[in-house]
Amino acid sequence: MKFPKSFLLFVLCLLVNGLFAQSFTMEQVSSFSFPSELVTSSAGNKMAWAMNERGLRNVYVAQAPDFSPRKVTAFDKDDGQEISSLQFSQDGNWLLFVRGGEHGSNWDPNVGFNPAQSTSIPKVELWTVSFEGGNAKALADGDYPVISPDSKTITYIKGGQVWSISPQEGKASQLFEAKGNIHSIEWSPDGKKLLFVANRNTHSLIGIFSGASNPIQWVAPSFSRDVSPRWSIDGTKIAFVRLPGGKGQELPILEQRHNPWEIWVADAVSGTAYKRWKAPETLRGSVPTTNGGFNLHWAADNKIVYLSYEDGWPHLYAMNPVSGSSMQLTKGNYMVEHIRLSPEKKFLVFSVNTGPSKEDIDRRHIGMVSVNGGEMKLLTQGEGIEAIPSVLSDNKSVAYFSATAKRSLLPAMVGIETNKSKLIGENMIPSDFLTKSLVVPKQVTFKSPDGLTVHGQLFEKEGGPAKKAAVLFVHGGPQRQMLLGWSYMDYYSNTYAVNQYLAELGFVVLSVNFRLGIGYGYEFHKPARTYWQGAEEYLDVKAAGEYLAGLPQVDPERVGIYGGSYGGYLTALALGKDSGLFKVGVDIHGVHNLSSRLEMPEGYEKAPDFDEAVKTAWFSSPLAYLETWTSPVLFIHGDDDRNVQVSQTTDLIRRFEERKKPYEYLIIPGDSHHWMVFSNMVKVNQATADFLKKHLNP
Repeated sequence: MKFPKSFLLFVLCLLVNGLFAQSFTMEQVSSFSFPSELVTSSAGNKMAWAMNERGLRNVYVAQAPDFSPRKVTAFDKDDGQEISSLQFSQDGNWLLFVRGGEHGSNWDPNVGFNPAQSTSIPKVELWTVSFEGGNAKALADGDYPVISPDSKTITYIKGGQVWSISPQEGKASQLFEAKGNIHSIEWSPDGKKLLFVANRNTHSLIGIFSGASNPIQWVAPSFSRDVSPRWSIDGTKIAFVRLPGGKGQELPILEQRHNPWEIWVADAVSGTAYKRWKAPETLRGSVPTTNGGFNLHWAADNKIVYLSYEDGWPHLYAMNPVSGSSMQLTKGNYMVEHIRLSPEKKFLVFSVNTGPSKEDIDRRHIGMVSVNGGEMKLLTQGEGIEAIPSVLSDNKSVAYFSATAKRSLLPAMVGIETNKSKLIGENMIPSDFLTKSLVVPKQVTFKSPDGLTVHGQLFEKEGGPAKKAAVLFVHGGPQRQMLLGWSYMDYYSNTYAVNQYLAELGFVVLSVNFRLGIGYGYEFHKPARTYWQGAEEYLDVKAAGEYLAGLPQVDPERVGIYGGSYGGYLTALALGKDSGLFKVGVDIHGVHNLSSRLEMPEGYEKAPDFDEAVKTAWFSSPLAYLETWTSPVLFIHGDDDRNVQVSQTTDLIRRFEERKKPYEYLIIPGDSHHWMVFSNMVKVNQATADFLKKHLNP
């Protein structure tokens, strides 16, 4: 039997569309369960973590030998109240945590936060719960708590001062009063003294409180900024970092300069101190800005451990507190982050982006090394993402968070001797999550115009038309690295979900790791640039767009872009400078006016090349390209954003209106930079995808 060509074409279209049909919703892919705050106990081989399940945030625990997860709190509302500062009592019988606030923010992290529109703003509170569960209770308003070694007292910060409360009696009182904002409180090993930092704006002091009848003791007070104090194991000494005080020279300095720091050691009784180590006076020797910063620890065998970028990568070093040179503990073209000491303080565990595969630079695995040196050991390998480790109390196993390209994060553990891993709580993955429908992103590299190699992850569903629409995703930070799997950061697990959904719709999606990001060495993270110059990273974004448009399966006339925060800034810059390449974009809580670059301090006008510096700064701003911005745009912002002021978007929209330029918008009242309410997150994700779909027709 013969069939007309039109009928055969119709059948072919049905087959193609059937094979390429959408198989999951945005709500489903956004419903990934996200664990955080992983901690282990000092005894009993116990672990605990916070879990966000569709906006319901609770504390879970597990214990040897079976490590079956149990939920020990019963918060049942999607109210955006995060859980932070999770920690075990010394005996492991109960847990302490903070509920409320927005601790991923740049300002006001411990101010009440109300994204669910309650008629009263929730407070930031200290809570306790038994390891057995069932009796979680709020103790007091406050933040950043620390449990005393005997577990009888909790100290915490309230109003910039130190307070204390008994977890049994529940009576709170201010412990002492000192000028400045107090932070970084830490109990001495014997529980008799409290170490703290008093920030006094131009400088900061390290103090020791030893009881209400004793005066506060200041440790080697100076005009510097002293931070990150750490007790020695026996409590007789204190290590800390000393930074320059004040604002320093405000005359024209148009080139990058070394940001100095030193490690000092003090006697805990007399308060006298000496400089033990000074960072190399090089750009690489500047203050480290990766996870944990200095990562200063006082370890066993009388070792002070710290992190430095001095060899071009963020690595661990150890030194004797009195004399001798530092010993580099980790070496190679990889970064070390999420660093923790073992309970006995003899070795360190951490996340690393290295392994036997070339793709491992875009992953994370768990590594360990002795504080006395020796070869770094990889505890995990393969195609997964493993991060944020914590050693169990027997010093034989390490807990961590595990993900793959298709499975979001779950707790896991690995044996130090066996390297055998165990996944914990697979039943916590929503039944409708449809992991089998997700794509595995591919590592791609391409060159920026100045020759820099740039990494990205390409998401693409098999099949579909010969020419597809495409979307470039630009991350924020910018000190971030997107991975070949679900991210260990909640914000980027969410954008990974959006990228998966866009691929499911039929888009070819490229996530670009532009310069200023982490994971590829110092010169990538801190590229050479003049002080007022910026947006070299846009070279990488444009190169990514051109790479994407040049793929044989991509229609170059249907390429869009989206990003959030710093990625929102780069999205706006792309739409303004290169509307011909980027046909549409979604700018999510982006930085736009770059006022810090344009409002120069007094004296800069005397600088040589001042006019050129101002010109360069201006042309790094999206505001310089409003007249050439022709691509449709959707602006999204939460109006309690504490990372990027909502005024950044308000001002840009005003400029659009003055020029009668079209735009669309979505404002989320009361929510923040991190979409703390699940329904808000889904709304933002769906709006992003719908806008791109409407204009690019995948």
